[in-house]
Amino acid sequence: MALYGNVLEEELKNKVAADWFPQFDCTSIIGRIDFCVGIPADEMGLNEFESLFWAEAKKGTSHDIYESFIQLILTLGKERPQDTILPPAFLGAFDAEKIAFLPYSAILDVLRQNDFNWNVAPSNHATKEFQQLKRLLADEIQPEIYNFEKDEKELRFFISKNFTLRKQGVRHIRINKNNFTHIYYKWLDAVKPSINIDWEVAKHSGIINADFYLADILSKGNSTLNEKLFVLLQDDHYLLDRRVDDLGLENFTKAQFNDHQKAHTQFWSRYARPPRREYWDYIVNRRDLLVPQDVRERKGAYFTPQIWVELSQQYLADELGENWQNEYYVWDCCAGTGNLLKGLTNKYNIYASTLEKADVQVMLQRIENMDNAARDKQHGGSNLLENHVFQFDFLNDPFFDETDTDGNVVKKSKLPKSLQEIISDPEKRRKLVIYINPPYAEAGNEKTSVGTGENKCGVSKKNMIYDKYKSLMGKAQNEIYALFLIRVYIELKGCLLGEFSKLKHLNAPNFEVFRNIFTPKLEKLFVVPGNTFDNVRGDFPIGFFVWDTAKDEMFSEIKANVYSSDGTSKGMKSFYMPEKHKLLSDWIRTFYDNNGKNVVGYLTLRSSALQNSNYVTITSEATKANVKKHMVAAITTKNLIEICMYLSVRQSIEHTWLNDRDQFLYPNDGWKSDAEFQCDCLVYTLFHGQNRISSDHGVKNHWIPFTEEEVGAQEKFDSHFMSDFLHGKIRVAGASATKTPTEGDLFAENDDVVETFHETSLQQQSPFEQQPCALLQFSHEAIAVMDAGRELWHYFHAQPIARTQPNASFYDIRLYFQGTKMLANGKQQMNLDSTDETYTALIGHLRAQLKALAKKIEPKVYEYGFLK
Repeated sequence: MALYGNVLEEELKNKVAADWFPQFDCTSIIGRIDFCVGIPADEMGLNEFESLFWAEAKKGTSHDIYESFIQLILTLGKERPQDTILPPAFLGAFDAEKIAFLPYSAILDVLRQNDFNWNVAPSNHATKEFQQLKRLLADEIQPEIYNFEKDEKELRFFISKNFTLRKQGVRHIRINKNNFTHIYYKWLDAVKPSINIDWEVAKHSGIINADFYLADILSKGNSTLNEKLFVLLQDDHYLLDRRVDDLGLENFTKAQFNDHQKAHTQFWSRYARPPRREYWDYIVNRRDLLVPQDVRERKGAYFTPQIWVELSQQYLADELGENWQNEYYVWDCCAGTGNLLKGLTNKYNIYASTLEKADVQVMLQRIENMDNAARDKQHGGSNLLENHVFQFDFLNDPFFDETDTDGNVVKKSKLPKSLQEIISDPEKRRKLVIYINPPYAEAGNEKTSVGTGENKCGVSKKNMIYDKYKSLMGKAQNEIYALFLIRVYIELKGCLLGEFSKLKHLNAPNFEVFRNIFTPKLEKLFVVPGNTFDNVRGDFPIGFFVWDTAKDEMFSEIKANVYSSDGTSKGMKSFYMPEKHKLLSDWIRTFYDNNGKNVVGYLTLRSSALQNSNYVTITSEATKANVKKHMVAAITTKNLIEICMYLSVRQSIEHTWLNDRDQFLYPNDGWKSDAEFQCDCLVYTLFHGQNRISSDHGVKNHWIPFTEEEVGAQEKFDSHFMSDFLHGKIRVAGASATKTPTEGDLFAENDDVVETFHETSLQQQSPFEQQPCALLQFSHEAIAVMDAGRELWHYFHAQPIARTQPNASFYDIRLYFQGTKMLANGKQQMNLDSTDETYTALIGHLRAQLKALAKKIEPKVYEYGFLK
């Protein structure tokens, strides 16, 4: 039996506070966090409240402790208390039986992602966002879990070891890897304005706010202890841009305070500097956490996991031979702090360049760390030569000195002479491997594609390579990594290129022009989940490509090795370049009907990539934005079947990280003679969540699949089009039928106007058991969906509201039972569940039958060539 039985949540929190944290303040309320343990601010107000533990509380013992952690993380992502309050050392979760602890630092990167929908209800464990985080953090959430009764001794020891009160009086908060980012944002407001420097000029010189902050925190007595930092604090000023001139004398630039260091002194009086030595390397190496997200993307701060570093080097060895490191030169031209080069042994053949001077300093420090084998193992020392590490902007700087017409040097090359010699010699260049993980940012993203965000200004356009090659690249010019690839291919022709990137340059339609120019031979490829890379979120593949730029071969198809997040081989997958004008979007255009007659709804279109399938919907009205962007097609009696096929093939294939970039293709003609497949798609579309047809728009709802008698309607329906068609009373001009012999109004109120081809008894439990006609062939799975749908409609029409809303659509019915909630952006969103237990059971059964129908449709998607 649980220690605290089945007490209410509030009583449980009080008991846990009294029994386990009696000496701490457990009364503070921080947003929607259930439970907080902390050290209160002193009475003089000299220090802020210091949190030690934030936790999710659940009564009883039936809750999954991992799901409680996900709920807490979603709460933090939505409420953002950590932006204004010092975050705790630990996050946690507990119920009446057990309690768990997780270091806050374990989820720092998750909370920093900006392409995640944090607006969902944290308590709703059924949302796709909840499940996405649960999958993402499956390997990262490894909490310490203690049973209150069985592990009492161990639990008390853990708390005594990790939760300590400071001495009375002014408490200096110790900086650690949990809070150094939070303190940084406070520093920006309090200290940065007092530093007398032109920040815009400094930024263009590669100097950023974080450099000054690091100089501050890694200091003692106002003197920076880490000499390898680019900026140093020295008593009452900063030293930066330090260098040795031709005479061997050290030169540097000074930055003074404009307030006689008053703000600086006052701010740091609250914190203990420096952090413990064990945190120094982590803080310096994770300097990227102090850089805004858009800047990190622009500069490529995506640390490659060591597991993929090792695998990529093995692939290079397989391609180039066992002794490749002695026979080839390696240049990482966007090295960051050099982690991609870890494991390479021949330092005389390795070059590392990076955009920022401060990152050069980090690599130089790592070179020093090589003398300490233990630290190298833990923190990643660099086996490099100091003069092979240099600052270089690959998208702007020249490889060689640039001269004017008189031969005067106007822009000096930053490349070491030895590297210039390799680049300028065609034979040596064939032995050069450009080994990179370039930035993945693009001028537009998912938000801009659906009209909810703005393009990222200057992400790819403010550089020399863009200006030089934009006319050759088409829309690929918007991608930073494509600019790296094009320069390597054109200006370093003959070299080998080993690069991590997305897969757009293989199969994305926007890269068609780029593929005609970028034609090195693709020798090898492996793919891994993108979200295994630090700072990368989303379910899509990242590949490691080995290209031979000395060989020209237009890419068509390749079989790639697939690895799961833990490095386990998952077999092979083919990636291919679709033929021109042979995408699903090209196919559906052949069925456009723009005469404006007999319109029953509108299809919202998206690109043919599988990743965009969830934007494909059917609606009663076309938005002006979609019409303007040509992203909508009218659904009429001439294309009903084909539109339903379009939606069904896109929605029936489950999205995974591996198929995210697959393209839906122009199908073969096999579907034309498969009436059952067509009917499966029609039924699937009628009951799919992406069918947003509504009777609320002042237009007739032609998508009611049943008659009044079948569902016990209290009033007559305005349209019988869909039920008449499903019962074989209407031949729709389209894939499975010819035009009705009489050109009558298909939407006439008088049922006698339509021609009856087959008599069907509406009194049967399932009118579709008897196939209505040769042209309508319903599978058992489709019939099961219709039966489940009829029960749902019948339940709705038993409600009082059905008398005033008899024409309710599937979407309207869901909306009635599930209700809506207001999002932070002011928009309404349908809830994911309902308090009506009968409805919940009915909709659950319908979704199960729909899932079975999707499984039946899926093999036909491949058989008819909609997907390879």
